[in-house]
Amino acid sequence: MSARITLMGCQIDNLSMAETLARVEGYIDSGRPHQHVVVNVDKLVKASRDAGLRAIINDCDLVNADGMPVVWAARLLGKPLKERVAGIDLFEALMARAAERGWRVFLLGAREEVVQAVRAHFVARHAQLCIAGCRNGYWGGEQEEAAVAEQVRASRADLLFVAISSPKKEQFLGRHQGAMQVPFAMGVGGSFDVAVGRVRRAPRWMQRAGLEWFYRFLQEPRRMFRRYFIDDMAFIWLLIKEAARR
Repeated sequence: MSARITLMGCQIDNLSMAETLARVEGYIDSGRPHQHVVVNVDKLVKASRDAGLRAIINDCDLVNADGMPVVWAARLLGKPLKERVAGIDLFEALMARAAERGWRVFLLGAREEVVQAVRAHFVARHAQLCIAGCRNGYWGGEQEEAAVAEQVRASRADLLFVAISSPKKEQFLGRHQGAMQVPFAMGVGGSFDVAVGRVRRAPRWMQRAGLEWFYRFLQEPRRMFRRYFIDDMAFIWLLIKEAARR
């Protein structure tokens, strides 16, 4: 087991990308269900206000830091992480490895045309990839949600990628991962849109500089303004409070 750090009430595994991939392979070999989550500034802020979300994150088998501000905050607080493990990078690496290892993949989330485009995109890139199932991310009520979980279980998937918004995806996995029996379930946020080119990813230099959020804001300023410039500003206050406690 890797050492975990605790940042703003959330536990994070101190793993590199290579170590994360090795951990996932072990989960799939075990056949037992495991849940993954990435934490970024937005997730840490939401978890600070939502004890249920915080509990789900801390109960996950694997937690990666997705976002340079999280890595910097950990370093500032004397809890350095090996590196950022971005959700989109892990998603793409696991899709490639699934094709190599013969793992079965279930894609869940986004609009129907998007999830179908993701399926076509990765099958074109990896001829041996086995897509066990896919479904859009829209449903209503407990009964339909339970039917979605049953569809995933029946697919006998090894990997489940869930592209719905937080905290809905963490709550869905928290409620159903045990019943779905997927060895590795991962929330991937907007990775489906990025994978098929509907949303452009920031240049590498902006990613390294921790400005990926700003690039995202420039693409959709009206939609992202509140998140980045109002809601996520609470992160600075949380960092100050944690530094003061230390």
